[in-house]
Amino acid sequence: MSRDAPPRDYLLGLAWRSIRLGLDGIEPARPELDGCPPDALLPGASFVTLTAGGGELRGCRGMLEPHRPLAADVWYNAWASAYDDPRFPPVGRHELDHIRLEISVLGPLQRVAAGREAELARQLVPGRDGVVLGWRRHRATFLPQVWENLPDPREFLAALKAKAGLAPDFWADDLEVHRYEVEKLRTASP
Repeated sequence: MSRDAPPRDYLLGLAWRSIRLGLDGIEPARPELDGCPPDALLPGASFVTLTAGGGELRGCRGMLEPHRPLAADVWYNAWASAYDDPRFPPVGRHELDHIRLEISVLGPLQRVAAGREAELARQLVPGRDGVVLGWRRHRATFLPQVWENLPDPREFLAALKAKAGLAPDFWADDLEVHRYEVEKLRTASP
């Protein structure tokens, strides 16, 4: 990754503050960034992932490319993970002590050229590469953490295609694939 290590404690604290505001029914206004470490003011892209006590996914939202300061991106994505992930109901106050939070700060997207799926599968590094797959109006990503559950590159790609709304065996010459790395920042409940 090209930036210095993200300011872990600051970003994790910012994410929890955003989530706690949501418990009071407050949508996040622009975060107050006074005292923000300089690295967190640089444009950055992040995903915030919430997991319940047993490790099951509880919410995950994010951005693939930087379009605002990293601190603001984490602020909005934390709130969205807790209250605006369409797969889950909003996080309740009773859950907060049992939720774990992980911020994935994304590195730049890198295009992966491959003429066939087998060639693409050989180029991916399990556990390191996050992958974005796109074809026409279909697009999906898996963070590198997904490799923990899908360690085989072919299974990983089949599941990613299904997430994008494509058949698991789909391939097209104009399929676009990008990879990225992440810096993970983790914490238990606030």
